[in-house]
Amino acid sequence: MRVLLQRVKSSQVEVGGEVIGRIGRGLNLLVGIASTDTEVELDWLVHKCLELRLFSNSQGRFEYSIQEIGGELLVVSQFTLYGDGRKGRRPSFERAAPPQQARQLYEQFVAKLRLSGLRVATGQFGAMMQVSIENDGPVTLLLEREAKE
Repeated sequence: MRVLLQRVKSSQVEVGGEVIGRIGRGLNLLVGIASTDTEVELDWLVHKCLELRLFSNSQGRFEYSIQEIGGELLVVSQFTLYGDGRKGRRPSFERAAPPQQARQLYEQFVAKLRLSGLRVATGQFGAMMQVSIENDGPVTLLLEREAKE
């Protein structure tokens, strides 16, 4: 499972010209799910997203987590995070989970983030979306937890 995490001043997602999710200060999470992923990988990434200290103190040092600042989360499914462009001119997505499995794990990921009490907005699974991100920093991390085989 992969999460491309971006610290944002604001972020929103549109489907068909309509805003379906919007946040202020917080984290934009683009989530990719592999066919080998289970709840173990999901739980690890939920913990990391909520606990990483990515928000600065008055000296500019990363001191606070999203929970500590009471920030917001925008979670967007992104199967292309498992795109492999090493061969040819068209990426392969063979490591990405099939839609039914990915949807289930994505919905569990969102539900577990909501248990934190933070405001969590989402995109629409499987839809063509336009995501607007006002980066803060910019601060961008790729978090990954590979399933043990």
